[in-house]
Amino acid sequence: MKRYAIIVAGGSGQRMKSPVPKQFMELNGRPVLMHTIEKFYSAGSSIHSVVVLPKSHHSAWATLCHKHHFNIPHQICEGGISRFQSVKNGLQLCVGESIIAVHDGVRPLISPDFILNLYKEAESNHAVIPVCPVSESIRMVIGDDSKALDRSQYYSVQTPQCFLSDLLHKAYQQEERPTFTDDASVVEALGEKVHLFEGESSNIKITTPKDLLLAEAILKG
Repeated sequence: MKRYAIIVAGGSGQRMKSPVPKQFMELNGRPVLMHTIEKFYSAGSSIHSVVVLPKSHHSAWATLCHKHHFNIPHQICEGGISRFQSVKNGLQLCVGESIIAVHDGVRPLISPDFILNLYKEAESNHAVIPVCPVSESIRMVIGDDSKALDRSQYYSVQTPQCFLSDLLHKAYQQEERPTFTDDASVVEALGEKVHLFEGESSNIKITTPKDLLLAEAILKG
């Protein structure tokens, strides 16, 4: 079955306190986004990558690709005003029966083997997301009060989230809602079951300067 990867890269440098969008910041000498695209290509050269970028970033990305001699095949798609709209735009370039992985452009440390395992899992389970157990104590805040929760019942969610194409296309025909925080929540709104898959601890999302330092350390072993 054909495989697509929608790589959503619409972030800004706000939490990085940088004028450079975080997906364009350098990690080990190259933009973060290049590492991410490369991981999917390493997982399989037949995986068709659709990179969703704000239109205002397209020329900057082209310049970076030229500067770094980056020639891994990928298709550029214009981002929307929200993540939901960006994924919906990317889906327009995913044609035919396939498995579609939706991934954060700023999760560059995912392993190719992990990507392949998620695609394989989605073949039989239709909707699969990687999760990791919450390791710290957590509390629920209610007004001025709070209470401890049983952390064994909670998991943090990663990407890529993998779905059969028919299911994901159908899910994104819905009207956008505030409760749609990721692709799994969009699919669940159809009444579909989402299957959990053990995540990778190194598959971190780069949103702060500390995350970038950690990613550099992981890459250097």
